[in-house]
Amino acid sequence: MKHTLSVLVENRPGVLARIAGLFSRRGYNIDSLAVGRSENPALARMTIVVEGDDRVIQQVNNQLDKLIEVVQVRDITGEPVVERELVLVKVKADPATRGEIIQIVDIFRAHIVDMGRNSLVIECTGGEEKINAFQDALEPFGIREVVRTGRVAMVRGARDTDEEEEHG
Repeated sequence: MKHTLSVLVENRPGVLARIAGLFSRRGYNIDSLAVGRSENPALARMTIVVEGDDRVIQQVNNQLDKLIEVVQVRDITGEPVVERELVLVKVKADPATRGEIIQIVDIFRAHIVDMGRNSLVIECTGGEEKINAFQDALEPFGIREVVRTGRVAMVRGARDTDEEEEHG
């Protein structure tokens, strides 16, 4: 099962390498990773998607907690969240196929961000399934290049992603 971890870390050089090294040394595979500055410039937030059972995820959490640069680790799998990925796709688009591609862009609420003589660059955001379906729809036209971010996720509602749920 894929788990989504929200990891708050110090925003300084080398932190990403330490965390990636931890995953590598322990043999955990990162399915996707997105990192960016948080609302506090001194901290960065990582969204890490890792596959494993509950025991493996607990080991990952424990190992991350040992790193001094890690401020907080939270498994937000199964919580109500907003999740998005971004993909840029460069697809072959000659005059005969361009109209059909534009219809697909509209269906997926994507955007054409660059147009060449025989190609289009299209951006699309959404959940993993939407992005996969979008790529599948463009595949018959000839995808020339794909750049895809990892998942980013935020807990829905008034509670922050960094807040632990209160029990009791």
